[in-house]
Amino acid sequence: MALPHRALGIGGLSVSTVGLGCMSLSGVYGEADDAKSEELIRYAIDLGVDHLDSSDMYGWGHNELVIGRAIKGRRDKVVLATKFGQIQRPGQSNGVNGRPEYVQQACEASLKRLNEDVIDLYYQHRVDPAVPVEETVGAMKRLVEQGKVRFLGMSEAAPDRIRRANAVHPIAAVQTEYSLLYRSEAEETREVTRSLGIGFVAYAPLGRGFLTGTIKTFDDVDGRRAAHPRFQKENFDQNRALVAKIEAIAAERKCTPAQLVLAWLLAQGEDVTAIPGTRYPARLDENLGALKVSLSAEDVARIDAAVPKGAAAGTRYPAGGMGGVFI
Repeated sequence: MALPHRALGIGGLSVSTVGLGCMSLSGVYGEADDAKSEELIRYAIDLGVDHLDSSDMYGWGHNELVIGRAIKGRRDKVVLATKFGQIQRPGQSNGVNGRPEYVQQACEASLKRLNEDVIDLYYQHRVDPAVPVEETVGAMKRLVEQGKVRFLGMSEAAPDRIRRANAVHPIAAVQTEYSLLYRSEAEETREVTRSLGIGFVAYAPLGRGFLTGTIKTFDDVDGRRAAHPRFQKENFDQNRALVAKIEAIAAERKCTPAQLVLAWLLAQGEDVTAIPGTRYPARLDENLGALKVSLSAEDVARIDAAVPKGAAAGTRYPAGGMGGVFI
């Protein structure tokens, strides 16, 4: 099945406008079944989804192993994206490592788990402020020269760092959290990515499930979401009220809230693609249904007004996590 595609950068990389974020297939939002995860990935590919997004820290290698098994025999139908840069520190929060020698080691470990010879899009997952970005991207550039990576990406890097990275080697995509609930940093980032001809990949476009309308009361908050400020009691009611406005507009448009907010996101510009995550085929079908929702400029403005920039309560990560994003 053919889905609409958009370019990531100006180097020739193209992906399905809606891809599949694979983090939840490694137990982040509840227990995942590997066999069902592999079936989901193959189902997505059959529907025309060719953009699969992973990281070596999703299950600390587990996610890449699952994807590697799922795409066996279908590699030519997939744009394979994964990331490096976060490291385990037992008993502490994750660390970061952007040293050139680690870049090489991390890539080779990912290729082994994926059981592949090349990664299509390789991101620095989190910036290492102790290492000049020029050194990190210089090592990533060598991976391209070695034929182990085709295109380079950055995740949660602030505009100045993106410019510096792009001066070392063309950056195809920047990945940042972007949804109706959390817009300011993403839209500031998009100003520089558009000026440089870099594609923008929106992760958590459904607000980690909040914008789907399925989280209706504080009692519905579970698992990892409970650690995120937007879902905590002091912020929940304000954010839930914003979602209710989206539900009302979606009901008028005869689509689901998830489809409406994905359509809004994609209407921001041809440089934007989205990678909503799910463990369920029905949710994947729903997300792809957003591609059939056509919004006029007036519709987009109305949705903007319903959930203005900065209206959400609470930061998008706990305090420790906020120190590692948009830097």
